[in-house]
Amino acid sequence: MTPTTSAWRLLVRNPVSVAGLGVLVLLVFLALLGPVLVPYGPNAVDVTRTLQPPSGAHWFGTDDLGRDVLSRVVLAARVSLQVSVVSVSIALVIGVTLGLLAGYFRGWADAVVMRVVDVLFAFPVMLLAIAIVAVLGPGLTTAMIAIGIVYVPVFARVTRASVLGVREEPYVRAAVSIGARPLRIIRTHVLPNVTAPIIVQTSLSLAFAILAEAALSFLGLGVQPPEPSWGRMLFDGKAFTGSWWMSVFPGLAIFATVLAFNLVGDGLRDVLDPRQRSVLESRRDR
Repeated sequence: MTPTTSAWRLLVRNPVSVAGLGVLVLLVFLALLGPVLVPYGPNAVDVTRTLQPPSGAHWFGTDDLGRDVLSRVVLAARVSLQVSVVSVSIALVIGVTLGLLAGYFRGWADAVVMRVVDVLFAFPVMLLAIAIVAVLGPGLTTAMIAIGIVYVPVFARVTRASVLGVREEPYVRAAVSIGARPLRIIRTHVLPNVTAPIIVQTSLSLAFAILAEAALSFLGLGVQPPEPSWGRMLFDGKAFTGSWWMSVFPGLAIFATVLAFNLVGDGLRDVLDPRQRSVLESRRDR
């Protein structure tokens, strides 16, 4: 049995991780097929049915313009997934590349990269994202860029810390001794052995990206109306405190999605850590 197969079997034996995976699968399903499944258009205005509580016709009620809240919550899942995946992909590619170069070559490359990372870490994540959006202008694309940039230092530090340990391993030293090129060593020997913490960090960063997008949209700096967004729906609902459904259902969607990513991240951390995996395997055997 390969380590990957063993890790996957341990992951699916964890009911908490399976629950998180189930929520994420449902979220992807809604994001892909939401326009077909929802009973109303997300921007279908009906002024005769404004602020209606949940009912048989509108399961999640209606907002101040008579739009169906259920339809908007479901279709906003696509926006949240798009922002989280794209922004984390930006942070992953740039951060991992910088971390590999800094950790393997050390010297001036390490000094330059880590000083830039330290400068970015000096700013709170949301304040830095807001500053970037303020420069580039509000919108979905700029929100993805901003969230991606603020999480580059996280991936850079995680990757560098892992590379510092791997670069001293005998198989890396053997590759150096036979004259293998540095980039080839990084690609074939270093990167495959530092993927475990990167995978865990990716799952956790996806959860934080969901929160960051919701925060930016709540402040009017992310998704712009009338496109549905969980954060924007929270902003619209705060003006109608008596109509609780306008805020509760998008808030629950954010909570469930972030919790699911964290549950999966915790499960991945356990099965990808060799020491923890050995404990889980012994429990499974017993």
